[in-house]
Amino acid sequence: MKTRIIGAIVALILAVAGAFVLVTYVRGADARAAEGAELAEVYIVQEPIAEGTAGESIEELVRVDTIPQRNLAEGYVTDLEELAGLVAATDILPGEQLLTARFVDPADLAARGDVPIPEGMQLVSFTLPADRVVGGQVRAGDKIGLVGTADPDEIGDEEDVVNPVSRFAFHGVLVTKVQGVAGVDPETGEEQSQGAGDSIMVTIALSAPDVERWVWFSEGEAAQYAQMWLTLENDNTDNSGTRPVNGSNAWQ
Repeated sequence: MKTRIIGAIVALILAVAGAFVLVTYVRGADARAAEGAELAEVYIVQEPIAEGTAGESIEELVRVDTIPQRNLAEGYVTDLEELAGLVAATDILPGEQLLTARFVDPADLAARGDVPIPEGMQLVSFTLPADRVVGGQVRAGDKIGLVGTADPDEIGDEEDVVNPVSRFAFHGVLVTKVQGVAGVDPETGEEQSQGAGDSIMVTIALSAPDVERWVWFSEGEAAQYAQMWLTLENDNTDNSGTRPVNGSNAWQ
């Protein structure tokens, strides 16, 4: 019995010693391999980066690591500022080196129809003449505003006094798809003009309550109780100072 116990203890000691020797050897091999090699710092993805993620918002999703230069991938990111104004062109997984080739201009991502839908929002489409869609300049990935005009008179009023009110109803609405925009003439290569009355279908992302409001304006095109005009917004757009406009202040 004692012999078995002693044998088991000896076997355990030998196993621990063997593991220690193996780990020491592997570490030594790594050190020998790296000895004399030039090292470089690189960003390694540590949390998944979803397609469409802005380059300015990934700092907490990556870490800095040091690896031999021979292991560097072409186009590795040396400074996160290189990604300013760009978005992830595809999903980037943990463990990958951060590469500039994995980021593109938001317009390029939108051009291929890959505009990520913000969480919790849903899509809705509507159609307007080109002259109400900034002459057809709106593209997927853009942010738009909506100026709505409605007649506040309720149905059944004895006096049919027309005094419509116009005002901004939405700002910063994300466009995910645009159909019916004039393209390029395949024979001449020149951009084709967009007629003022040409129909353009626009798909946008909105919250559920805002979908109801937007549909109200869209239905108005046929029911003649509301009209819609879109604006093209950007990061520098100033939307301050707006007000409802009617016959009493339109000329002020």
